[in-house]
Amino acid sequence: MLEGELTFRYKDRTETVGAGSTVFVPAGMPHTYSAGAGARYLIILTPRIAALISTLQSDREATHQHDIYRRFDSELLE
Repeated sequence: MLEGELTFRYKDRTETVGAGSTVFVPAGMPHTYSAGAGARYLIILTPRIAALISTLQSDREATHQHDIYRRFDSELLE
């Protein structure tokens, strides 16, 4: 975290981190996160996850999302 706060939500807990913090999310651990206003952060991604995000950003059709996640061995949890 560079500035502000991020809140991570996991299956069994929620964690809020601030500037100077580091968060490691192991492969396969379901999670999501949200950024507070003015948050600045650096994310280091594996090539597969970077490609997944790039593909999701280039194809915003909601009906394609599940197929995109499947193509990258990932799953969107509702």
